Formats: sequence, structure tokens, C-alpha cells
Amino acid sequence: MADGDRDLNLLVQSVIDYSIFMLDTEGRIVSWNEGAQLINGYTEEEITGSHFSVFYPPEDVAAGKPERELVTAIAEGRLEDEGWRVRKDGTRFWANVIITALFDETGRLRGFGKVTRDRTAQRAGEQALRESEERFRLLVQSVVDYAIFMLDPEGCIVSWNAGAQRIKGYRADEITGSHFSVFYPPEDVAAGKPERELVTAIAEGRLEDEGWRVRKDGTRFWANVIITALFDETGRLRGFGKVTRDMTERRMAERTLDERGRLLAHLVQAQEAERRRIAWDVHDDTIQSMVAVGMRLQLLAGRLPPEHAATVERLDEAVTSAINRLRGLTFRLRPPGLDGDGLAEAVNGYLAQSMAGTGLRYTFSHDLEREPAPEGAITIFRILQEALTNVRKHARATTVSVSMESADHGVLVRVVDDGVGLSQPVERLAGRDHFGLLEMRERAETAGGWWSVGGRQGEGTTVMFWVPALMYGEGGS
Repeated sequence: MADGDRDLNLLVQSVIDYSIFMLDTEGRIVSWNEGAQLINGYTEEEITGSHFSVFYPPEDVAAGKPERELVTAIAEGRLEDEGWRVRKDGTRFWANVIITALFDETGRLRGFGKVTRDRTAQRAGEQALRESEERFRLLVQSVVDYAIFMLDPEGCIVSWNAGAQRIKGYRADEITGSHFSVFYPPEDVAAGKPERELVTAIAEGRLEDEGWRVRKDGTRFWANVIITALFDETGRLRGFGKVTRDMTERRMAERTLDERGRLLAHLVQAQEAERRRIAWDVHDDTIQSMVAVGMRLQLLAGRLPPEHAATVERLDEAVTSAINRLRGLTFRLRPPGLDGDGLAEAVNGYLAQSMAGTGLRYTFSHDLEREPAPEGAITIFRILQEALTNVRKHARATTVSVSMESADHGVLVRVVDDGVGLSQPVERLAGRDHFGLLEMRERAETAGGWWSVGGRQGEGTTVMFWVPALMYGEGGS
């Protein structure tokens, strides 16, 4: 044997990743390498002389598959096949098989070369990938809340899911092949918006947009759209993925919320305007008239005999007391500072004036990220004002603490006292003598927030309420 032949034989015998062996013209095994032993399980002594059909499952042997493969190899020079093969221990493996017909220089068939590779692991991986892709395809196809479909590089539709049909109204066979601009209003198409969105998606990788889109029946819906450019491993554009969600209901809800905010602002403004009018009327008319009455009573008391002067002086004291109560009323109707100094300063000023002479000690802290809009500040102030009025009238407390802070895109307020607490559930207290409890709750809930009160008997009371960002001005979140 020549050196080259010995080297080739050594190479073949040493290969372990492939089963490489020779068959005679009848299909019997005449050579065997180490890879064949590892893959098929037979030693060379055990298998030499056996027909190669021993590696085929019984059903393939019964169907004559081994013989057909040799016939095909003779006719075409080679045959490649993938399928199940059988090891010595009876287990099966998935094999890639190449059978090559070997002819001598005269054209006479000398036998066959057979190369087999065990692809069981690769097949399992490929099958798992196919199953994963199929599950993903089924998932995408089954989603009904999102329109998920593919576009080719020119923007024509190449796939369509159930959500796309539900949202846009087209069946897959009606829309496939159409340009995606069919979903845009005429004014957007005329302005070149669809093409610009694809250009942006290519440049930036993706594009997100919200706007009107058009259904098959011509009606419009408000859509959130994400377009993703799809590139292969070479960087070549393969198309676009497009996900659309119908946001019409959400947009309507947001607009309703905005409208509610505007209505609430008008309501608060109207209430405050009426309060100001009443306060001015009381201050400029009623109080001034009563002051004049008091001055006349004082003059009259000085001119009367002592036995009658005492009666007039008591009347004067009653008038003075009424004037003080009316001044307190005007202060509650329109406290100073809320317009110019901001909510925190107004609350601090109100606490200083309203707690003066009551014997109540108070603390006030605030941590606001920004100033609420005027309507929000008024709503917060009025609820806080009522809570502090209840403390003065009913709590029999010695201290009260007030805190305000930004929380959950709104303002959270706490009023905590060390008084007698609640003798019964708040629902029973909210009667004629505690009408303010209902007023606080209604103000908070009308603004879209919440209000609560708690406290065991003898352990003080805590009032908490929160007003949402709806009550913020243009700079709010």
C-alpha cells in the first residue's frame, strides 16, 4: 500500500464524529471506522459481513428502503437521506446519511461508501426551535387586542393576525399585498406621513406614534402604533414589524377626565366667587352697619340713667360679639394669602390666626414638589379648613399637627390631633352636628380623590385626604 493510501486509511479510521465504512456490491459491510463503532455501537468484528440494512428500523426494512437507496445511488452516483437509524442496543438516532456508488476505471461497480452522522441533538434543537416558532406564531395569530402584522421593505402587508382583523376590519386575504398607507386618513397620506414613518423606523430602529387611523368601513379610531425595522444578520432590511392598539376608549376617557377637570375648576371658581361676594357684602355692609349700631348704643348709654345704661351696654356687648363672629365668618369665607402667597403660606397663616386664643398648639410641615393650580389649592384648603374647625369644636385636643406632601401625582394631607377620638363610626357621626365630615368627603371625591377619618375613642383623630394631579395646573403631571 502506498504511503498516500496508508495516510488516507489512517485518517478515515481515526474520525470519530462520522461513521465511515464500505459496502460491497450487495450491501454487506467490508470496512469499519472508530466513528462507526461509537455511533452504531458495533465493533468491527461484530459487524463486518453483515448487511447494512441492520441499521434500519424494521418498518423501513420491510418497505425495502435499504435496497432502494442502493439502486438510487447507482443510478445517480450518490444518495443523501435523513431518517431514523438503529444502534446495536436497539435505540434509535436521527441520522444524516450519504451513500456514494464506487465505480472503477472501467465503469464496473465496486461497492459503496457510506458516511453517517448522528444528528439527534441537532434535530431535537431544530424541532424545539420549530415548535417555539410555531407557538410564537400561534400566539401572535391569536392575540385580539393588538393588530400585529409584517410589512415588506416597501411597506406592503405580508402577514396579518386576528387582532388586526378585529381592529381594522380586513380579512387576511383582503389586505395582504396592500400598502399599509391604506390605514391612514387621506390628509396624512397626502402629507407623506406613512413613508416618513418608515424612513424614521429605518434610521432609528423603531417609531412610536399616536393618531387617527382608518378602518375598512371608513370609520376612524385613535391608534398607538409601533413600527420596528427588521434587519438580518448582514444588516440588510428585511421589512417591518407593526403593532397597533386601538386607544379610542382610553382617549375618550382622558378627554372626559379633562372635561371633568374643567367643570370642577369652573365649579370651584364659582363657589369661591360666591364666597368672596358674601364676604364682601358681610364686611362692607353688615359689619359696617353693626359697627354703626354699636357706636350709637355707646353714645346712648352715656346719656341714659345708670339703671337704663346697663341694659344698653349689654346690647352693645352683644353687637360687638356678633361683629367678631361675622369677621371670623369673612375670614373663613376668604382667608388672606391664598391668592398671592401660595397654598403652604395660606395654610400656615390660617393656622396662626385660627388657633390664636384656643389653647391649641400646632405644628405644620409641607413638602410639595410644585404649587397646585388655584382650583386645587382651594379644594385642599377648604377640606383642611373644615378638618381644623372640627378639631376646635369637637376634639377637645391640646395639640394638632398638619402635614402636606406630594404623593402619587397629587397632594396628600394629614391632620392629626390628640383629642377624644371618635365615639362611634364616622357614618353615624355625619349628621346635623357633623355636616362638615360629609362636606370634606364630597369635596375630595368630587376632585377625583379620597378622604378618610380614623381614631379610637380617647386616642385622638386622624383625617387624611388626597387630591389627584387633575387639580394641577398646566405644569402638572
